[in-house]
Amino acid sequence: MNTDDTRPPSTVPVDIATDELDDDVLARRLATDAGKLLLRIREEVGFAEPATLRDAGDARSHQLLTRALARHRPRDAVLSEEGVDDVARLSAERVWIVDPLDGTREFAEPGRSDWAVHVALWQAGELVSGAVALPALGLTLSSAGGLPPRLAGARPPRIVVSRTRAPQLVTEVAEALGATIVPMGSAGAKAGAVIRGEAEIYLHAGGQYEWDSAAPVAVARSAGLHTSRLDGSPLRYNQPDPLLPDLVICAASWASEVLRAIGAAGGSGG
Repeated sequence: MNTDDTRPPSTVPVDIATDELDDDVLARRLATDAGKLLLRIREEVGFAEPATLRDAGDARSHQLLTRALARHRPRDAVLSEEGVDDVARLSAERVWIVDPLDGTREFAEPGRSDWAVHVALWQAGELVSGAVALPALGLTLSSAGGLPPRLAGARPPRIVVSRTRAPQLVTEVAEALGATIVPMGSAGAKAGAVIRGEAEIYLHAGGQYEWDSAAPVAVARSAGLHTSRLDGSPLRYNQPDPLLPDLVICAASWASEVLRAIGAAGGSGG
């Protein structure tokens, strides 16, 4: 998490007319508009200096989201990957959990579409709204509904995993299930693949934070998918330490087999 918010102001105005929108629709609109901004940043900055492009994307998307939330939901708290963590959120009834740019590595590589924007709302102990924008695909997946028809599941299943940090646990679970491993970029892109039926299982171990999974989990739940820690326990948000290191999202029909295979491989929620 960034602890220094002293950045130049964004040149992109926040022009999102959201005052009358409910939380589900607001989350979708914010994620979508931040995604459009990120596509413009890609065009403006180019790919010659990846670090510059990543920094610009992180900072300007964060500014758009936090300014819009301050304007339209001024009494709500915000937990953002790119913001300073204000402990006042722990006593707030409503907390927006956002990742302004999930998959910065992929964002800065030309031709890659596996990066995302996450916007979720936690209220009184539960995720109640969420949206995952996949800007390079022109798609936003949302708890507001309107999800694309889910493709028929495959057997053997497909497991989406980190393209750079796939843990040994994934290999063992894949062997137990006879599954195909599909490397992919951001957490939002991987969750989106399961939500859309392009994969059956998303399994992560080894380190994430609340902003990595909050919006994907909110959307996955709205689509009727199973979501949990590796040991099957609930995913809990707005905790004092935002580290939430492991995650399972899968078709409900696979949940018992996946959790059994994780247990046999020695995986657990830490």
